[in-house]
Amino acid sequence: MSSEKVDYLLLFRGTNWDKGMSPEQIQKVVTDWYAWFDRLKKEGRCSGGHPLQSSGKIVSGKNRAVADGPFAESKETIGGYFYLHVADEAEAVSIAQLCPGLDYGVVVEVRPVAEMCSVRERAVTGGLMAKEISLETVGSR
Repeated sequence: MSSEKVDYLLLFRGTNWDKGMSPEQIQKVVTDWYAWFDRLKKEGRCSGGHPLQSSGKIVSGKNRAVADGPFAESKETIGGYFYLHVADEAEAVSIAQLCPGLDYGVVVEVRPVAEMCSVRERAVTGGLMAKEISLETVGSR
Protein backbone atom coordinates (compact mmCIF):
# COMPACT_ATOMS: atom_id res chain seq x y z
CA MET A 1 0.00 0.00 0.00
CA SER A 2 1.26 3.48 -0.84
CA SER A 3 2.14 5.83 2.00
CA GLU A 4 0.88 8.78 -0.05
CA LYS A 5 -2.30 10.29 1.36
CA VAL A 6 -5.42 11.16 -0.61
CA ASP A 7 -7.74 14.00 0.31
CA TYR A 8 -11.46 13.45 0.87
CA LEU A 9 -14.30 15.58 2.14
CA LEU A 10 -16.96 14.20 4.40
CA LEU A 11 -20.09 16.29 3.83
CA PHE A 12 -22.69 15.98 6.56
CA ARG A 13 -26.24 16.23 5.24
CA GLY A 14 -29.18 16.91 7.49
CA THR A 15 -29.71 19.89 9.74
CA ASN A 16 -32.69 18.83 11.86
CA TRP A 17 -31.45 15.45 13.11
CA ASP A 18 -31.96 16.51 16.72
CA LYS A 19 -35.77 16.89 16.51
CA GLY A 20 -37.51 14.95 19.25
CA MET A 21 -34.31 14.25 21.18
CA SER A 22 -33.88 15.05 24.86
CA PRO A 23 -31.22 17.57 25.90
CA GLU A 24 -29.21 14.67 27.34
CA GLN A 25 -29.31 12.77 24.04
CA ILE A 26 -28.27 15.87 22.11
CA GLN A 27 -25.40 16.52 24.52
CA LYS A 28 -24.17 12.92 24.13
CA VAL A 29 -24.24 12.98 20.31
CA VAL A 30 -22.57 16.39 20.11
CA THR A 31 -19.91 15.33 22.65
CA ASP A 32 -19.30 12.09 20.73
CA TRP A 33 -19.08 14.02 17.44
CA TYR A 34 -16.45 16.45 18.78
CA ALA A 35 -14.46 13.59 20.35
CA TRP A 36 -14.50 11.78 16.96
CA PHE A 37 -13.30 14.96 15.19
CA ASP A 38 -10.55 15.64 17.77
CA ARG A 39 -9.31 12.03 17.55
CA LEU A 40 -9.12 12.22 13.73
CA LYS A 41 -7.15 15.48 13.97
CA LYS A 42 -4.72 14.03 16.53
CA GLU A 43 -4.22 10.97 14.29
CA GLY A 44 -3.36 13.28 11.35
CA ARG A 45 -6.29 11.94 9.30
CA CYS A 46 -8.29 15.20 9.39
CA SER A 47 -6.91 18.70 8.87
CA GLY A 48 -10.08 20.53 9.76
CA GLY A 49 -13.77 20.88 9.43
CA HIS A 50 -16.58 23.15 10.43
CA PRO A 51 -20.31 23.21 10.90
CA LEU A 52 -22.10 25.47 8.43
CA GLN A 53 -24.77 27.99 9.37
CA SER A 54 -28.20 27.22 7.98
CA SER A 55 -28.54 30.55 6.17
CA GLY A 56 -26.53 31.82 3.23
CA LYS A 57 -26.77 33.15 -0.29
CA ILE A 58 -27.06 31.48 -3.67
CA VAL A 59 -25.36 33.21 -6.63
CA SER A 60 -26.51 32.01 -10.04
CA GLY A 61 -27.01 32.78 -13.71
CA LYS A 62 -25.40 35.07 -16.24
CA ASN A 63 -26.61 38.11 -14.31
CA ARG A 64 -25.01 36.81 -11.08
CA ALA A 65 -28.37 36.98 -9.28
CA VAL A 66 -28.16 36.71 -5.50
CA ALA A 67 -30.92 35.03 -3.49
CA ASP A 68 -31.34 33.72 0.02
CA GLY A 69 -30.50 30.04 0.32
CA PRO A 70 -29.83 27.18 0.50
CA PHE A 71 -33.03 25.83 -1.02
CA ALA A 72 -32.53 22.12 -0.38
CA GLU A 73 -34.77 20.25 2.05
CA SER A 74 -33.29 20.27 5.55
CA LYS A 75 -32.43 16.54 5.26
CA GLU A 76 -30.36 17.34 2.12
CA THR A 77 -28.75 20.57 3.33
CA ILE A 78 -25.03 20.32 4.03
CA GLY A 79 -24.60 21.04 7.73
CA GLY A 80 -20.81 20.77 7.87
CA TYR A 81 -17.69 19.00 6.64
CA PHE A 82 -14.41 17.33 7.59
CA TYR A 83 -11.30 17.52 5.37
CA LEU A 84 -9.57 14.13 5.51
CA HIS A 85 -6.07 12.93 4.53
CA VAL A 86 -6.33 9.15 4.21
CA ALA A 87 -4.79 6.20 2.38
CA ASP A 88 -7.78 5.57 0.11
CA GLU A 89 -11.54 5.71 -0.34
CA ALA A 90 -12.05 2.65 1.87
CA GLU A 91 -10.45 4.46 4.81
CA ALA A 92 -12.57 7.57 4.17
CA VAL A 93 -15.73 5.43 4.09
CA SER A 94 -14.77 3.60 7.28
CA ILE A 95 -14.30 6.97 9.01
CA ALA A 96 -17.69 8.15 7.69
CA GLN A 97 -19.32 5.01 9.11
CA LEU A 98 -18.25 6.15 12.60
CA CYS A 99 -20.28 9.38 12.39
CA PRO A 100 -22.33 9.70 15.60
CA GLY A 101 -25.17 11.40 13.70
CA LEU A 102 -25.93 8.44 11.42
CA ASP A 103 -28.32 6.89 13.95
CA TYR A 104 -30.35 10.12 13.92
CA GLY A 105 -30.78 10.70 10.19
CA VAL A 106 -27.52 12.43 9.22
CA VAL A 107 -26.18 11.26 5.87
CA VAL A 108 -22.44 11.42 5.22
CA GLU A 109 -21.32 12.01 1.65
CA VAL A 110 -17.73 10.87 0.95
CA ARG A 111 -16.12 12.79 -1.92
CA PRO A 112 -12.53 12.71 -3.20
CA VAL A 113 -10.88 16.10 -3.60
CA ALA A 114 -9.80 16.60 -7.23
CA GLU A 115 -6.46 18.01 -8.30
CA MET A 116 -8.27 20.16 -10.87
CA CYS A 117 -11.90 20.81 -11.80
CA SER A 118 -13.46 18.32 -14.21
CA VAL A 119 -14.00 20.92 -16.98
CA ARG A 120 -10.34 21.95 -16.88
CA GLU A 121 -9.28 18.29 -16.85
CA ARG A 122 -11.37 17.59 -19.97
CA ALA A 123 -9.91 20.67 -21.67
CA VAL A 124 -6.34 19.61 -20.83
CA THR A 125 -6.98 16.01 -21.92
CA GLY A 126 -8.58 17.23 -25.15
CA GLY A 127 -5.58 19.47 -25.88
CA LEU A 128 -7.67 22.64 -25.57
CA MET A 129 -5.45 24.15 -22.90
CA ALA A 130 -2.17 23.61 -21.10
CA LYS A 131 -2.18 21.95 -17.69
CA GLU A 132 -0.62 25.07 -16.18
CA ILE A 133 -2.67 28.25 -16.15
CA SER A 134 -0.69 31.45 -16.04
CA LEU A 135 -1.67 34.30 -13.75
CA GLU A 136 -2.04 36.54 -16.81
CA THR A 137 -4.74 34.20 -18.18
CA VAL A 138 -6.59 34.04 -14.87
CA GLY A 139 -6.34 37.79 -14.29
CA SER A 140 -7.44 38.79 -17.81
CA ARG A 141 -11.14 38.19 -17.20
